[in-house]
Order: sequence, then C-alpha cells, then structure tokens
Amino acid sequence: MRGKPTFTVFTPTFNRAHLLDRAFQSLKNQTFRDFEWVIVDDGSTDETQDIVTHWIKEADFPIPTFGNQTVESM
Repeated sequence: MRGKPTFTVFTPTFNRAHLLDRAFQSLKNQTFRDFEWVIVDDGSTDETQDIVTHWIKEADFPIPTFGNQTVESM
C-alpha cells in the first residue's frame, strides 16, 4: 500500500488484550489490503501494549496507535 489508505478500522481499547486477537486475525484475512488499523489504548494495564507491538512488526498493513501508553507505530 502506498500513500493514504482508502479506509481506517478504528478500535478503542482498555484492558481488552484477550479480545483484540480476533480483530487482528480478521484483518489479516482480508483480501482488500488498502486500510490501516488504528488502535487507541486508554492506558491498559494488561498485555495489550506487548501484543500490539508484536502485531506492528508482523502485519503487512499499518497499525498506528495512540493513547496514554502509546505503542510506537510503524
């Protein structure tokens, strides 16, 4: 993907690491790839930050993140 993505998948989260994998797997399986997945974390104290950091390295789509404990984006 080059330039600005056609659309954004927006996911706000707080201590929902156990649920985010379902969204990530669904996005990975999409055939249309011109999107970004924006995750806004409201200061989770679970393993959300570690999991998202791993996905940023693994994903073939951008995952910018924002929040109280911001994960560095691509």
